[in-house]
Amino acid sequence: MTDGVSPLIVIVGETASGKSALAIELAKQFDGEIICADSRTVYKGMDIGTAKPTSEEQAVVPHHLLDIITPDKSFSAADFQRTANQMITDIVARGKLPIMVGGTGLYIDSVLFDFEFRRPAESAERERLEAMSVHELQAEIARAGLQLPENLQNKRHLMRTIETGGVVGSRHDLRPNTLVLGLRVEREELEKRIAARTDAMVQAGFVEEVRGLGEQYGFDAPGLQAPGYKAFRKYLAGESDMSSARDEFIKNDLHLAKRQRTWFKRNKSIQWLGDRSLAVDIVTTFLNKTR
Repeated sequence: MTDGVSPLIVIVGETASGKSALAIELAKQFDGEIICADSRTVYKGMDIGTAKPTSEEQAVVPHHLLDIITPDKSFSAADFQRTANQMITDIVARGKLPIMVGGTGLYIDSVLFDFEFRRPAESAERERLEAMSVHELQAEIARAGLQLPENLQNKRHLMRTIETGGVVGSRHDLRPNTLVLGLRVEREELEKRIAARTDAMVQAGFVEEVRGLGEQYGFDAPGLQAPGYKAFRKYLAGESDMSSARDEFIKNDLHLAKRQRTWFKRNKSIQWLGDRSLAVDIVTTFLNKTR
């Protein structure tokens, strides 16, 4: 174990790029356990609309940081960082290989670059921002010349951007003994996958999932601000029809993919794969060097 730091495999990419399937494949091949780095799958009950790994997939390979809070609670990148680092330690202690997979760039980078997060804002400023709408928060960010957060519809993320002046905190060099793989999918293919996945979600009962969670936690709950849930909330409220809700879900996921693509492009440590079959050889070479 070089530098006294255990090996870590990280798989990133856009939504619907096949990250989870590759992570499961590698975990089976290399006796690993998966840490999910997704700001949506942390929520209990948000299963269909987040493309959460199925119970069958979780039975094949242990998955961590799924279903850890209810949708009415907030979960920050700092919360993820702390919990994920603990899971890495626990997985290594069991003699397994930790494999972190997800598309939430800030979650991923908080571990990769050991972010030191800034303290929460003063209560008066927080109250001012709480009273603002998502549109108003976006407008304030634009006026300040700051970059919008990855999830520009998430009110909490918008507030933190303003509170911190767009700075999430200090960051360090890339974590030692870490291999970061990125899955690259052509945009036309990605659009087809997102559309097909949306239709499959609706067929699997996504509308009923949104209705049940909204009734239990309220549609304004932090977890239910995810784009797909918001699109079908409008449908349930009679503000749009099924076709419009479907189209909005697809459009929102395409926007998410674009933001993810932009975020990960900044990380020069990512080895991008056009052919996922190369992953096993790359991981084998990496582990032979680090173990």
